Amino acid sequence: MIENLKIDHSNGILILTISRKEALNALNLKTLSGLISILQDTYQNTDVKGVIMTGDGDKAFVAGADIKELSSLTREQALAFAKNGQRLFKLIEDCPKPVIAAVNGYALGAGCELAMACHIRIASEEAKFGQPEVNLGIIPGYGGTQRLPQLVGRGKALELMMTGDMISAQEAKSIGLVNQVVPKGELMNVAGKMMSRILSKGPIAVANVIKSVNAGFNFELGGYEAEAENFAICTTTDDFKEGTNAFVEKRQPQFKGE
Repeated sequence: MIENLKIDHSNGILILTISRKEALNALNLKTLSGLISILQDTYQNTDVKGVIMTGDGDKAFVAGADIKELSSLTREQALAFAKNGQRLFKLIEDCPKPVIAAVNGYALGAGCELAMACHIRIASEEAKFGQPEVNLGIIPGYGGTQRLPQLVGRGKALELMMTGDMISAQEAKSIGLVNQVVPKGELMNVAGKMMSRILSKGPIAVANVIKSVNAGFNFELGGYEAEAENFAICTTTDDFKEGTNAFVEKRQPQFKGE
């Protein structure tokens, strides 16, 4: 087991569980580093045919980035922080092997962005989705401003990112954010069956489906670069300090636009 990650490999399927239950599986730098290492290996490992990603415990898939870690970053560090996460999620998105997100609970902020980077999203009935970064005075920094509009359309994406609203699994399915919603106890079984169906097809064809679809959303167009830059700018503001302090202190933030 890599720190904060559980790995189970059988029948060609790698089940990757993010395991920081005390922090609702929030992504910190160590977890990101471990995920990058595993994904890089997955590209080359012929024993791995597909990946299912999920969260440990009953409450969360990934509840976001680690706020305490994020709150202490300088602008330059925040830019590197965003680009590091974008790099990981691009590895997932471009993986030539199918990657399914089995969303077992809260998928908020970086967790929603992680799910969106996967090729298919299957959610339990209790799952919740959202991009609540504006509540902290920042924006999504791991590709959320780019992938959410691709999945749900510009208008709905802007609504979700500007309000920070959290939505149910059922609403997420209705707007195209997730593929299926299933009872909690059936989540991993349904994800496993879906993966087995995909793995019964031609692997070269599957890899080229992924490659061809991704070609329609060119990573080099500048949206991700702009997102990382604007994310870093937001971390230099008084609003960001107020947002993170309010989060830690469990109170409503008082933003001043400074």
